Amino acid sequence: MSTATWLARPDGAYRHEALFYADGDDFLGATAGFLKAGIAAGEASLVVVSAEKIRWLRAALGADADAVFFADMAGVGANPARIIPAWHRFVDGQRAAGRRMRGIGEPIWASRTPDELVECQRHEDLLNVAFVDAPGFWLLCPYDLSALPRDVLDEAERSHPYVTQGGSAAASATYRGLDAFAAPFATPLAPPPDDAVELPFDARRLEGMRGAVAVRAEDAGFTKARRDDLALAVYEVVVNSVRHGGGGGILRMWNTPEAVVCEVEDGGHIDHPLAGREAPPTDSTGGRGLWLVNHLCDLVQLRSSLRGTVIRMHMWRR
Repeated sequence: MSTATWLARPDGAYRHEALFYADGDDFLGATAGFLKAGIAAGEASLVVVSAEKIRWLRAALGADADAVFFADMAGVGANPARIIPAWHRFVDGQRAAGRRMRGIGEPIWASRTPDELVECQRHEDLLNVAFVDAPGFWLLCPYDLSALPRDVLDEAERSHPYVTQGGSAAASATYRGLDAFAAPFATPLAPPPDDAVELPFDARRLEGMRGAVAVRAEDAGFTKARRDDLALAVYEVVVNSVRHGGGGGILRMWNTPEAVVCEVEDGGHIDHPLAGREAPPTDSTGGRGLWLVNHLCDLVQLRSSLRGTVIRMHMWRR
């Protein structure tokens, strides 16, 4: 196993870096070296990767593994919108203690569904926005050259200011920049299927929407807890549509082999790029809708423009 030598961090600013690795040895050499350099410098480290790679790193680090926080990305990043809140908890806690930080996060792997992949790529974009004011944080995002297609690697170069490969780091020539990431997400969603059920709603029909979702989920064989979660998530979104999206909208529902999908479309506009990915203040009485939806559903897709907003919620069949 080769071991990469990581010098002192280039500067004190937040550094978001893609790591392109060729195989397991390449991954382990680079990431173990990165962590060892942080441990030697007295920095806090959080690693969010697969359970298998956590085992690799624990073995490579030996006793030093006790100085590193680990979390399984399969749990933390099941819905990619939950990953930034996890990093925020780590960064805020360590910054309060006056420590510099290193992180390793691998949200993208070959078996992600196409919808998950797009949302993971949006997550990588938003990491640049979420931590722009987090000096002392160095985040490394591994990408598997042997398993991921070239278009995914090209997108990684566009979402990371720096790319490391073969032990050499360089600025990305195609990095899009903060202005692009802070703009509303415009990647179109696939159109609903022809057999999708459409239910217009307004303030008088809110409870009816909740009941319709519960019936749909029950027909799909969901447990009571799962159908209650989906019904509550949809209810939160339709309430927001009534309050902030022009007084109403359209609920669409359909089934796929993997999930029950519910989509709410209204005339409102959400211009905050991190909507639903930042914990609402504890003393706030509002602003919890999208946050709750992201923690209830397995995947949430948000698209918003001056023409209106679409929020698509997926609940996997388990």
